[in-house]
Amino acid sequence: MQFCDECGSIMHTEEDTWVCRSCEHETPRDSEAEAEMATREGQTDDGAPDVADTTEETSETVEASCPAPDCDSERATSAMMPKPGGAYEVRLFTCVECGHKWRAS
Repeated sequence: MQFCDECGSIMHTEEDTWVCRSCEHETPRDSEAEAEMATREGQTDDGAPDVADTTEETSETVEASCPAPDCDSERATSAMMPKPGGAYEVRLFTCVECGHKWRAS
């Protein structure tokens, strides 16, 4: 698999050239480098990765202005939730008055 040096997208082969379909950057193919690219042969499946337990929600009441147009509340519950893929977490807020939900920006 080859990634574009310009935009980071996956490149595709067109004859003797790697071509990025996102930014149209082209790179000549290198048969020696391609021979060293990993294949599925010899790889093992270590099972599914560990996933964060989101069944136990920890939330706290904090001072936060509700962005809902008809609400003047200054209090919300705050909870940290993992992003899909588990790379990092995002803070989610729920207004204690109207129930409006939003995430931290």
